[in-house]
Amino acid sequence: MASIQASGDGPIAGINVTPLVDVVLVLLIALMVAATEISAQSMSVELPRAATGETPKTQTLAITLDSNGGLFLDGKPVTEEGLSVAAHAAREADPDARATLAADGRVPHARVVRVMDLLRREDVIHFALQVAPEG
Repeated sequence: MASIQASGDGPIAGINVTPLVDVVLVLLIALMVAATEISAQSMSVELPRAATGETPKTQTLAITLDSNGGLFLDGKPVTEEGLSVAAHAAREADPDARATLAADGRVPHARVVRVMDLLRREDVIHFALQVAPEG
């Protein structure tokens, strides 16, 4: 840590901001971790486990199917038609649009496939199934 000291009894000629930057960085990291945990806990979904599960690098559409088969887009209830419109708009805005589908383990397979098919019809072909890591 570098510091500048004045010789003698004169005023301080410089301020060392390194500790301030360190504290702000730690606070920023804590805020990012807390925000991720809060957003992940906003919907109560029991995800199936997979050993090869990983977090996607980019995300455009966050789709959730709850245990009752309810459909949500970014945490807000949506109909299949509304999801189709949102997927089409995302694809228009970004030709490489992506989606993450988090389906409760108790949702029938046919319902999950129906949502995947809806995404593919709107040319959103890059999507991931969200799972909880084993362990």
